[in-house]
Amino acid sequence: MDQQQQQNNPIEMALQEYKQGIGNFTQKMPNIAKKFNAFTEACFEEGKLSQKEKQMIALGISVYSQDEYCIIYHAKGCIDQGCTEEEILETVGVTAAFGGGAAMSQAVTLVQECISELGGNNSQMQ
Repeated sequence: MDQQQQQNNPIEMALQEYKQGIGNFTQKMPNIAKKFNAFTEACFEEGKLSQKEKQMIALGISVYSQDEYCIIYHAKGCIDQGCTEEEILETVGVTAAFGGGAAMSQAVTLVQECISELGGNNSQMQ
């Protein structure tokens, strides 16, 4: 994807906005940002659960809480960790069992858009 396509892609734009916001926050509140980043990095380290499984959990929580930036970030995380489209959709399907129509609406719109824009639309995405 070239620079112009990235600028016109709403998913890529949201990722850039998030990175910019984190950068600004880090400059203004370095102590808090450092501790927050260390905590989240520790939470996502490989352990009894794989990083892939942790990204799937985070995506489910993001969909349930209707946090669009986190949905995009963790959908990308799932893709980066090698999740297939079916694994991602199964994850958000379980989320919809708890979150109802609001979670399902995110699954059939934003999550599908992330899959299409960030990982291709094939079933393996690897």
